[in-house]
Amino acid sequence: MADEQQQERLPTIGITMGDPYGIGAEVIVKALADHSLRERANFVVYGLAEQIEAAADLAELQTYWEVSPRGLANRKITPNVRVLDFDEFAMHRRGPPQATQEGGRASMAFLEDAMRDARYDMIDAIVTGPINKTSWKLAGYDKVPGHTELLAKKFHSRRVTMMFVGGPLRVALASTHEALFDLRNHFTIGRVFQPIDLLHQALTEWFGFVRPRIAVAGLNPHAGENGRFGDEEARIIQPAIDMARNHGIEASGPYPADTLFRRAAHGEFDGVVAMYHDQALIPVKLLAFDEAVNITLGLPIIRTSVDHGTAFDIVDRNRAEPGSMKAAVRMAIELANQRNVKRARDAEEARSSEVSDDANP
Repeated sequence: MADEQQQERLPTIGITMGDPYGIGAEVIVKALADHSLRERANFVVYGLAEQIEAAADLAELQTYWEVSPRGLANRKITPNVRVLDFDEFAMHRRGPPQATQEGGRASMAFLEDAMRDARYDMIDAIVTGPINKTSWKLAGYDKVPGHTELLAKKFHSRRVTMMFVGGPLRVALASTHEALFDLRNHFTIGRVFQPIDLLHQALTEWFGFVRPRIAVAGLNPHAGENGRFGDEEARIIQPAIDMARNHGIEASGPYPADTLFRRAAHGEFDGVVAMYHDQALIPVKLLAFDEAVNITLGLPIIRTSVDHGTAFDIVDRNRAEPGSMKAAVRMAIELANQRNVKRARDAEEARSSEVSDDANP
C-alpha cells in the first residue's frame, strides 16, 4: 500500500519516441535504464514497442517496462514505465536509415497523443525525442517547422520561446527555425522583448533567481559597432531592452555575441537572449553537447526535449549517448514537481479562504 501511495504522488512524464528510424528508441531505453531516474517519476512512452525492444537488445538491457495499446495512458502505472504501442505503423526499413513518409506520420502520431494526454492532465509533462523535419514534410506536414511551432498552435499559445539549458548557460531565442535572410522581414521590438520577458519569468519561477541578470546579444558583428555594421541594435534591440527594464527586468546589452557567451559561462549573467538559432546553439552544444535541454517557454504545459537530431548515421550501432535525454527527463520531473507543489499550495490557500469567508459572513 505504501509503495502504491508513493507511486501515485510521483509525476507522470510522457516521452515521445520521435522518428522511429532515428536514435529515439535507443536514447529512451538507455536513459530510463537508470534506476535512480525511474524512482523519481512514472513514465509513458509513446512509440513502437518493437523498436524499443530492439534497441534494448542491442544495448544488452533487461526489460523494465510493460507494453499497452496506444490510448491507454494512466496516472497509476504498474510497473512505472509503460510503452504505448502504435502497432498500426509497421516499419519496414529499406536501406540505410533516412527521412521517410512513414517515419514522419508515426512521429507525428506519437506527439499528437502525448499532446492530448497533457491537455487532459493524464501526464504532467512531455519530453520529446528527435524528429526529422524532412520526414514531416514527406508526410504532408510541410507547414510545421518543428515541435515548438506545432505545440504553440495546438495549445493556442501566442507567445512561445525556445530556451536551452546546458552546462553554465541558460539561453532563450528571439527566432527559431527561420532562414537568416528571412529574419530581417520579421525582426521587431516585440520579437526581442518576448524572450527577455519569458526568460525572466522562467529564471524566477523555475530556477530560483530573485532578480535574474539577463544579457541580450546583438544581431550584427560587434553588436553593430555604433551603426557601422547595421542599425538593428539601435532600432530594435535597444528599445526592447528599454521596454524590459521599464517592466522591472534587469536586462542589459546589446552585447557582441562573440564574447557574451564566455561572460555568461563565467557567471556574469544568469541568462542570455540570442537573436537566432545557431547564435545560441553553437555555444550551448560546445559546452554541454550531451547534457543540454530544450525547454519551450510560454506553453500551458511543460515540454522539454533533447537538443540533438535523429542521427541516422549511427542508428543500430549502439553508439547513441543518452545524456541529453536523461537531462531532459530530469528537467521535466523537476518542473512538474514544482508545478504540482504550487497547485497544491494554491488549492490549500483557496480552501482556507473559503473557510474564512464562511466563518465571517
